[in-house]
This record gives sequence, structure tokens and C-alpha cells, in this order.
Amino acid sequence: MFVLVEMIDTVRIPPWQFERKLNESIAEELNKKLANKVVYNVGLCICLYDITKLEDSYIFPGDGGSHTKVHFRYVVFHPFLDEILVGQIKSCSQDGVHVSVGFFDDIVIPPESLQQPAKFDEAEQVWVWEYETEEGAHDLYMDIGEEIRFRVVDETFVDTSPTGPSSAEASTSNAAEEVQKKEAPYTLVGSISEPGLGLLSWWTNS
Repeated sequence: MFVLVEMIDTVRIPPWQFERKLNESIAEELNKKLANKVVYNVGLCICLYDITKLEDSYIFPGDGGSHTKVHFRYVVFHPFLDEILVGQIKSCSQDGVHVSVGFFDDIVIPPESLQQPAKFDEAEQVWVWEYETEEGAHDLYMDIGEEIRFRVVDETFVDTSPTGPSSAEASTSNAAEEVQKKEAPYTLVGSISEPGLGLLSWWTNS
């Protein structure tokens, strides 16, 4: 679920921090810049693990701050495909079940990846597994707040970095750009369509 990623960045330290140890100032700046941010094709950055190398620091004309090239390792949330995770149901919609693991909410389990047969209850706004038994079908509701075990089957990264509008398409593509801005930069796709997956209460209470 968590991985160590080697990164390189140039960190600027303002003059009023020169009295502090360089490592402490750099660690603070790196966490300000990266913590709780999604790096494209890398994952959700959590916190700095360690600094492996500091290159020479430079002060450029017109800028009193020091600029240091830093080699470091960062703790990143990036589950591997087929990994089993446990989260909580955040909400349900026609698009599927939306799951949160506390610090990361952009997880969706699409309808085709639920335990089958499944149906969406419009009145309750929850998905229901129509569990077949010898006595007939029992409706097992996927209520909000319930803990759910799922398998990671896919991931999607969206480049959300700002881009300047082209002059020709500026007036016609405003709506499309607004929709694109609302897209999550990192989304996980889950599945519960196998025995043992789904609500923990389904399996622990039986």
C-alpha cells in the first residue's frame, strides 16, 4: 500500500532560515511542497522518509535564498494491482460504491465489479447484493460507513496541471475545462466480485 519513491528536487531555502540546520529546513520545505499532493504516475505523497544526498547550495544574483539539489526518498500511497485493502463506504451512486481509506477518498467499485446479482436501491441510495440461499434471496445492503474489503484492479492518473487556453478554443471549451478541473488526479478502481470480499460483516457474522 505504501512505497518508498526516490526523487530529486531543487529546494529553495529563504535567508531567514539560514540559522537552522540545512537538513531540517529542506525537510520542512519538501513536506510543504509534496505532502498530501498527488504526483502524476507516482501516487499520493504522505511524508518525507529520508534525505540521501545534498549537492552544493547556490545563491543566485537577485535572490537571497539558497538553492540546493536534493536526493531524497518519500513515502507514497500507491497500492499495487491485486492488493487487498479495507476501507469504509463513503457513498453510493449509479456509478458504483465510493470508498474511503481515511486519508484517500477517490476509490470507486463499479457496478460490474460488485457481488452479483446486485441492484441499486433508489430509495435508500445504496447498492444491494441479492444473496441467493436455499430459502430464497436475501438483500444484503451496502450501507454508508460500513467497512468493506476490496481488491485493487485498476488505477487512473489525470494530469491536472494548469494549461493556458488556446485563443481559438478559449470561448468554446470553457465548460469542458471546468469539468476537467474537477477530475480527481488519482483514482483507484476496486472489485468485490469474489468470495471473502465485500462488507466485513457479511463474512465475520456468518
